[in-house]
Amino acid sequence: MNPAFDIDALRAVVAGIDLRSFARAAVELGRSQSAISMQLKKLEQQAGTKLFVRKGRGLVPTEAGEALAAYARQIIALNDEAARAMGAAVTSETVRVGLPQDFFDDVMPAMLATFASNHPDVHVEVRAGPNHTLAEEIRAGRLDGAIVFFPKGAGGEGELLCELPMYWLTHNGFADITMESRVPLVMFDHPCLFRQATLARLDQVDRRWRVAVTTPSLPGIWGALRSKLGIAVRTGHGVPDDIVRASDDLGLPSLPAIELRLLRSQNATPAADGLCEALRRETIDRVAPN
Repeated sequence: MNPAFDIDALRAVVAGIDLRSFARAAVELGRSQSAISMQLKKLEQQAGTKLFVRKGRGLVPTEAGEALAAYARQIIALNDEAARAMGAAVTSETVRVGLPQDFFDDVMPAMLATFASNHPDVHVEVRAGPNHTLAEEIRAGRLDGAIVFFPKGAGGEGELLCELPMYWLTHNGFADITMESRVPLVMFDHPCLFRQATLARLDQVDRRWRVAVTTPSLPGIWGALRSKLGIAVRTGHGVPDDIVRASDDLGLPSLPAIELRLLRSQNATPAADGLCEALRRETIDRVAPN
């Protein structure tokens, strides 16, 4: 006899993975932790395999757990869609999207407005993050869509939206280096594609460098440049008016272009597909070079 997975238990699986905590999932779902634990145990018995393993103080999904979570998202979406079609009151569907901080001022609000016009009752969760994190979240099914930077020509995943040039950027009036001095760099924390490209190009031309500032946030990059602490590398998109391209007199090497790609979950719901289409359209309209 085939197991009949309980919809509430499947919701607990998805919530626990998305929130990275089954304790937080219990709070969000209005259930006790013991009830959640019993649901997970029953699911493992029905599946006939281990779905979660303990890591530190929490639980993380096994490969089978990740597979079940992907199906659970589809089952929950279809269940709720059927309930809405019958006129039943259900919790609004949630779709999740990720993008680099560079696009929070224009692409994100435009995407949300476009999506909301066709899906007014769907809850959208927006996440910022470095490229490797966003790509991992897509593969794990914790994001429905994301735009992600990839090295040019690396054969990246997803759909290529455009290529963007990278530039050396600094604050107006910064000239605190000479051709012979070490280049003071303002960079994101490791790992970061812009960081890797910057160091690779400087090393290729034997130009000495030093790390002046590292930060996990784009506003942190701009703040460090305004303090005239160094030079950063980004695309030209979303650069504040007082941040300019570094002078050719500094003798900095040319930089490669970087790809911007759209990644989609393999198990996207119709609403998630709509979100990805809105993200795709607004990114091309607002970011891609004319």
